[in-house]
This record gives sequence, structure tokens and C-alpha cells, in this order.
Amino acid sequence: MAPTELVAAVRRGDAEAVRELLDAGADPETCDPADGTPLLCLAVAAYDEKVAEALIAAGADPLRPLPDGDTPLLRAVDGGSTEITAALLPQTVRLTPEARAELLDRARFWAGTGTGTGLAAELRRRTGAPGPAARTRVEDPDAFCHYEQITLGGLTVRDGHAGVLIGLEESFGVGAPFDEVVARALVRPDRGHAVWTEAVVRLSWRGHEATWADAADLRDHPDRLRRLFAADLLRLMAVSGPHDGYRPPAGRDIALFFPWASKEEDPEVLALVLDAVIDEGEGYAEDIEALGLRYATHPDPRVRCVVPSLLSGDEGSADAPSARLKALYALARDPDPAVRERAAYGLTHVRGDAPGIEDALAGLLDDELRETRVHAARGLALRGDPRCVDAKRRLLPLDPDGWPDGDLVRAMWTYEQTTAAEAGEERERPFRTGA
Repeated sequence: MAPTELVAAVRRGDAEAVRELLDAGADPETCDPADGTPLLCLAVAAYDEKVAEALIAAGADPLRPLPDGDTPLLRAVDGGSTEITAALLPQTVRLTPEARAELLDRARFWAGTGTGTGLAAELRRRTGAPGPAARTRVEDPDAFCHYEQITLGGLTVRDGHAGVLIGLEESFGVGAPFDEVVARALVRPDRGHAVWTEAVVRLSWRGHEATWADAADLRDHPDRLRRLFAADLLRLMAVSGPHDGYRPPAGRDIALFFPWASKEEDPEVLALVLDAVIDEGEGYAEDIEALGLRYATHPDPRVRCVVPSLLSGDEGSADAPSARLKALYALARDPDPAVRERAAYGLTHVRGDAPGIEDALAGLLDDELRETRVHAARGLALRGDPRCVDAKRRLLPLDPDGWPDGDLVRAMWTYEQTTAAEAGEERERPFRTGA
């Protein structure tokens, strides 16, 4: 197997080709012939977790000593990406106490440089390059987070080092105190930032009574960012079991959020608090509906986006729409397109007789958001309304494996089967989007 093929595949970030070449016998420890750099280091420099994972799975060593005294794992820490560092972190039993200490020291150093300005200064010190650093926002779609990426003098780092430090400490069983982790997260006061995300996820994995209590204590904090962090963490702890088997009693989980929602004034925090009760609200249906009705006309669309999920459910039979159904209809006419999309999705989950629901769904078939139109077509199909046929045709092509298209494809198959059965016909289940 020619190593140049593997080098080329790694350089272009083709993880599938990398796996195929490795399966065919290519050496995962191959070096770039241009400068002798191991291919794993190329993947690290490119922040390519998939290629790095393929190389490691085939035997590339993240602890391989490099001529400058580093290892690929140390270079990952330098790079500031929580994902690429996690991808290279071997089983902790392979790490000596000295190796762990070196990784933690390296992460602490970079985390101590602060945000983009401090990182740029460190790159300038290392390279001697004059002029301003290039600073760009980069998204990590797999991790649902983003970074600021700083480049100067041929070196590039991302500003996730505090998250890297949190991840390493938790992996090594030396996690920092709760307040310290929160402080690191709030240096970048953005729920979508990688450091915030890592802090929330790693704290939720602790699952300790003390972690839950510490977060709950922040509900009344005067700093909205601390309340936002607490809402994010408690919401995650409430809906996903921690790694050590502990989970706070479900009743206490939900009971905490209702009084908080009633007094929370910050829209972003309130939206998270309301979202926390949606999936874990068994036994609290009336309380959840009351929250939905209370906030259905909230001035902030971030709050109104959550409301449809609080209001959908069994409608029963009635000659006139219930209060919650009227609220959903109003949200389906909301001036904000994201709210209308959530309302459309909520309407597809209303079960039972719902006067006026077909017309409410039909009113969304020309909405500006395609997702809203897909939800509306699905809702009509589920209710046997023939307007779904033309709605589906106008949405073609559909992706049967994607969301929300897959839901519509399945609903249309059921509609067509039912219609054919009523007409005394039989249809085969379609497997193609145009069927």
C-alpha cells in the first residue's frame, strides 16, 4: 500500500478513504514525506477528529514521542479543542502520573492566557510574527458548539483550553470544585461556546447530590449568567442519568423548576427552565399546561418557542377549541418564523378531536420555513386531510432518512395506505422520495 495515498487522504480530510486504506494495510504511523510529521499530528493540526479516530483505531499512538519532546496528545492540548483532545486521550491506565501532570500543566498554561487577545499574544511571543492575528469563529457541528480560532505566524489555536482542562481533570478524577468550573465557563458567556458546553456536560456526569445542590443554589443569584448556567446544568441532569448511577428523584427535579419559572425575568434563562419540564413532566400535566398558557404571549420569541411543547397532547373531544389549542393556533400565526415552526410541530402532536386544527395546519403550508411546511403537511396527513397530497408534492424531493422529511414520508405512506384501503385498493410501501 503506497503511503502517499494515505498521506493525501489525511491531508484532504477524507476519513472514509483513510479507513479504507488502513483496512487495506496502510501503516497508521506513516509520516508526511514533506517534513516527517506523523499523520496523526496532521489530523490534530487540522482539528479533524474523524481522521484522528480512524488513525488511532488502526494503531497510531497518541503518546508517540516527537523530536521536539511533544506527543500528538500534547499538541492536541495546545490546539485548544475539547473534541480533538478527547479523541486522542488514551485509556487513563496508559498514562503515568508524570504524563498526566504534564498534560494538566500544559492545559493550565494555555487556559491562563485568557481569551483571544491573550492567545494572540502567546502566538506572537512564540513566532515573533508582527501584525494582528487572524480571528475567526469556527463551528463544530458534531459537538454542537463553537470556538474562536486564532492564527498568527503559521500557528493556529482555538480558545477552548479551559474546556480541555476541565475534561482532563474529570478524566483523571481530579475535577475542580463546582465554583471554579463555573468561573471557567463564564469567561466566555455564551451557551454555544465549547468551554461552556464542556463545563455543563462534565458537571452533569458527576451526578452528585452536591452538584445538584450547588447548581440549585444559583437559581436566585443576581448574575443572570450564573442562573443561565444553573438552568443549563440542572436541565441536563434532569433529563439524562449521570455516569455513577445517581439521579435526583424525578419529583424533586420537576418541583424545582415550577417556582423558578414563575419568578424568572430573564428570557434566555426562562426558556431553559420551561424546556426542562417538557420531557420529565409526568404527573405535572396541569402545571405544565398552566405554564404554557401563562407564557404563550411572552414578548420574547425565545420563550414563545418553548411554549408549543408545553401545550401539545391529548385534546379529547369538544365542540370548540380548548384554551391551550387556541394558544397553539395563535402561536401558529406568530410573527416570528421560529415560533411558527415550533407551533406547527406541536400541532402534529395534538391527539384526539381538535376543532379547527386542519385549517390551522393548512395555513402554514406556504410558510417561509421549509421545516414548518413539512410539519404542516405531516399534520394533515396524520389527520387524513387530502390537502397533504399537494403539500407533499410541492416539498419534493424528500429525504426519507432525514428530519423532518422522514416523519412526513411515513405519515404519507400511512395516509395513502388508508386511502387506498377505503377505495378497495392495495399499494406497496414506497421506498423512494418521489413515490
